[in-house]
Amino acid sequence: MSQAVRVRFAPSPTGPLHIGGVRTALYNYLFAKKAGGQFILRIEDTDQNRYVNGAEDYIHQTLKWLGITPDESPWNDQGEVGPYRQSERKEHYAKYAQQLLDDDKAYYAFDTSEELDEMRERLKAARVDTPQYNAITRMQMKNSLTLSKEEVEAKLDAGEPYVIRLKVPRKEEVRLNDKVRGWVMVHSTQIDDKILMKSDGMPTYHLANVIDDHLMGITHVIRGEEWLPSAPLHVLLYQFFGWEDTMPEFAHLPLLLKPDGNGKLSKRDAEKHGFPIFPMEWKDPASGEFLAGFKEEGYLPDALLNFLAFLGWNPGNEQEIFSLEELIEAFTIERIGKAGAKFDIQKAKWFNEQYLKNKSNSELAEYLRNDVEANGIEVSQEKLERIVHALKERVTFPTEFWTQGQYFFQKPDSYDEKVVRKKWNADVDKALSLYADALEKVDHLDAGNAKATFASVLEEEGIGMGKVMQSLRVSITGQAGGPDLMEIIEILGKEEITERIRLALEKLKDQISE
Repeated sequence: MSQAVRVRFAPSPTGPLHIGGVRTALYNYLFAKKAGGQFILRIEDTDQNRYVNGAEDYIHQTLKWLGITPDESPWNDQGEVGPYRQSERKEHYAKYAQQLLDDDKAYYAFDTSEELDEMRERLKAARVDTPQYNAITRMQMKNSLTLSKEEVEAKLDAGEPYVIRLKVPRKEEVRLNDKVRGWVMVHSTQIDDKILMKSDGMPTYHLANVIDDHLMGITHVIRGEEWLPSAPLHVLLYQFFGWEDTMPEFAHLPLLLKPDGNGKLSKRDAEKHGFPIFPMEWKDPASGEFLAGFKEEGYLPDALLNFLAFLGWNPGNEQEIFSLEELIEAFTIERIGKAGAKFDIQKAKWFNEQYLKNKSNSELAEYLRNDVEANGIEVSQEKLERIVHALKERVTFPTEFWTQGQYFFQKPDSYDEKVVRKKWNADVDKALSLYADALEKVDHLDAGNAKATFASVLEEEGIGMGKVMQSLRVSITGQAGGPDLMEIIEILGKEEITERIRLALEKLKDQISE
């Protein structure tokens, strides 16, 4: 019987969660749920110097907003393998670091920062491409491999600062079969003796990561491509601990690329192209700077998840719109590509448009209600629903129901200059005046008879509809374009429409004589 799937998302609280991290969380979540497994959230806060207040709560609120709910986390400590913050698991790491020391798989290093700099300069002078602390250079440094047992004990007793380094074998090939990239093989000469425990007694990412994944029963490690160079080191640690049989399978996700596909997406690239790179707004506690978020810009959580799912994965068919449940059903690691994925913000907007269109008018009306009420306007639910129905094919974000539809709530105070200059003439003046008179005689105004009445007036005067229609729109909305004009007329009603037409005729009468 195969082991139950357990995956983890393990962000560091060093600032706001990058949108690429959200994709990693999503893929882990989808994989776990497809397999009927568990999705764990672990906070990797061993680097206390980089810890940022508010970052942990930001991670929590982001996943909550998106509906990616962990089965086990610092806020839902229901599992048997907690705590879920690495800073609260310190005793585990010291024990396993000691095991590596006892088994001659790690060693104490007492080198000062100046001595490390001198070592790197020597290697650079010798034209070594990648100066590193490894199986060769460690024998010229100040550590428990070059010092006597008595010297090491004396330094430890004296409280001299030290780190614990991994003792990487000198001539060994390290292999792993990545579920996205296939076999990855690295010679141990390419792996440096990474620090496992720092001088403050806290573990580095590498040691804590492997120990926690083992103790938490993680079966699959799904993470960003940037961690691929560290994977051979982690494989070595599994071997040194004797955990090869329970070592998780690895899947390293493709990079998120700039919109032009030329390099890794960064905060600067996002700012340059005018889109967020964080899921929610973030206020930097040090500088007070506000960084934009997808949520505040009007992206719907389901639309954002659908967009992110396609950045590196595809379902193998033409379907693009997936609910979260459908993504779970369709998702497989085998359909994740190796190549980086372009961050096409226009596609993100397209997804948002589709999700807005698919919402009911009553749901959409609530978005508009918030803006309407904020502006002190009272409108019935029925009218709000009719307005959003008229606008829903034209908006990308919920706020645009208000920004694009303000003419539903207030008369225009200006009129599109281009239309007025080019098309406003005596025929327009006459046709609109007659149309306003004719509308007053209509018992029940709807889109159908509004159009029929307009056509009748124009036919009687021998004026083509194309010559007047845009001017009629401008007289009612002030704008040159928008949703179906007859639908607007129906929503506003004949009293409001006739009043607006006559107001425009009065305001623009001077245009006719020019």
